[in-house]
Amino acid sequence: MARVCQVTGKKPQTGHSVSHSNIKTKRRFLPNLQTKRFFFAEEDRWVTMKVSADAIRTINKKGLAVVIKEMRAQGAHI
Repeated sequence: MARVCQVTGKKPQTGHSVSHSNIKTKRRFLPNLQTKRFFFAEEDRWVTMKVSADAIRTINKKGLAVVIKEMRAQGAHI
């Protein structure tokens, strides 16, 4: 599976590493992804998702049911 957050859609970005002498080399900025299990009480089952730390905070704030409902409205398979 790619390094993409299932909730927020965050992906790796590209940029430069800049040395002291100002030499620029390409690098990747990877999102802070975690594989996390959530208990989805409405369906009485565990859901494993690859989410960023930002998405974990979103799930804690809105609730898992709301987040999954929004994801399914966008066509995601959960």
